[in-house]
Amino acid sequence: MKETSPPAGSKTARKDVSPSRLAGAGTIVRRAWPLAGLLALLLALAVPAALVVVPGFISPLPPAAAPSVPVWQQPPATLSARQGLTPLLDSAPVPLPSAVTAQLDTLLKPDGDGSFTGFVQDALTGNVLYDRGGSENRVPASNMKLFTAAAALRSLGPDHRFSTRVLAGTTANQVVLTGGGDVLLNAGGSAPDRVMGHAGLGTLAAATVAALQAQGTTGELTVLVDDSLFSGPALNPAWADGDVAAGEVAPLYPLALNSARYNPAVTTGPRPQDSAVTAAEAFAGQLKAAGAAAGLTVAAGVGRSTPAEAGTAGSAVLAEVQSATVGEQVDLMLQTSDNYLAEVLGRMAAAATGRPASNDGATAAVQAQLAELGIDTPTMRFADVSGLAIGNQVSARQLAEVVRAITDGTDQRLREALDGFPVAGLTGTLDARYEGAATSRGAGLVRAKTGTLNTVIALSGYVVDADGRLLVFSFIGNGLAPGAAGNRDAVDRAAAALAACGCR
Repeated sequence: MKETSPPAGSKTARKDVSPSRLAGAGTIVRRAWPLAGLLALLLALAVPAALVVVPGFISPLPPAAAPSVPVWQQPPATLSARQGLTPLLDSAPVPLPSAVTAQLDTLLKPDGDGSFTGFVQDALTGNVLYDRGGSENRVPASNMKLFTAAAALRSLGPDHRFSTRVLAGTTANQVVLTGGGDVLLNAGGSAPDRVMGHAGLGTLAAATVAALQAQGTTGELTVLVDDSLFSGPALNPAWADGDVAAGEVAPLYPLALNSARYNPAVTTGPRPQDSAVTAAEAFAGQLKAAGAAAGLTVAAGVGRSTPAEAGTAGSAVLAEVQSATVGEQVDLMLQTSDNYLAEVLGRMAAAATGRPASNDGATAAVQAQLAELGIDTPTMRFADVSGLAIGNQVSARQLAEVVRAITDGTDQRLREALDGFPVAGLTGTLDARYEGAATSRGAGLVRAKTGTLNTVIALSGYVVDADGRLLVFSFIGNGLAPGAAGNRDAVDRAAAALAACGCR
């Protein structure tokens, strides 16, 4: 069983927020949301989905009538320091480790076989507040994506964009669609207000026709695709055949439509097995439509450029479209737990640091970036960078430390990942959780990356406690039987307890 996620949404504006203002609600948050209150809130504050799919620290919504609920209960996407919320104070009391331990030890219990490890730190000081086997290696599932997010933001930069280009071929009337790492392409026109589909092949085709017209090109065009940016196996042998068949991932190429899905709204089931050719076929169709009025036709079928033709020096760029920023793609990857996007971002991080854009290059690049952050990496074992492989081995402490690095502002590039953390009961892979009586006090307050495999459950993120103290945490359950699903409440209860904690 793997975690599922909602369709990709629109991008949202981000802004830098000082560490003292993390998590929106500040010291005004003093109590948890009961289930009924959360349901009422969601109804009362119904806004277009595009405005709330990405949580975090965005500009206030346009002026509107006063809300019918207290300010601190507004959805996190609308909270901003500009609204006069009381900031978090460095002087807020730090929970006592003994009190935190007394609470969490009673909650982190498996529903059957298996065991949990956990680690909690004060985000400001780094003081350890809870440590149950926090340095033990565990299978982290999709919590691996937190490491990949940090590596992509550091190596590529949050404002970097991937280019998909059309180059002039080596023969007349030949055009080469060249992948540059954007796997969120749209078959139609570019959609600048979105992350998925920010760049469109229809827009690229129209620009290609305009360039060919300017050169006086007529007649039949031949379309090739260059996917030579990536190397090594397109499918990681560490991935279970059943996971590939179920659509958890697909063979990796440096260009794809809809993160290698036939429909961005359908996140399970069959996927294109050659996303580069699938994208090239869509481009050829758009090129045929755009070229009809210009007297251009397109030959049936597409071919793959040869190694000699791929990336030919001096090839003229006829047209180009650019992806959403790396920061926006990282947020989407964390929100929806997109395995394909995570693996591509890892390979692009590898290429940016001079490594082969392969699985081995990606795992090495991510570990190198973590080491530069000061995270202890020799004990880590990476089989992939999405967390789908059961061979990954990391600790709860390492996960909590990367969350702390994201929140503390020391490396401003990492702050771009803050919007990507799902919000309990509201967004991303946490949108349908924290609804029961045992966890509802964490709804709207806990912000964390989920992770689920058949016998694995993980949750790593951050929360502001009842006294206004920012805490980072990681909880990992392994060897769970009858399975991960029955143990989800354990990690949710633990995170909710931190949200409500004074713990002194």
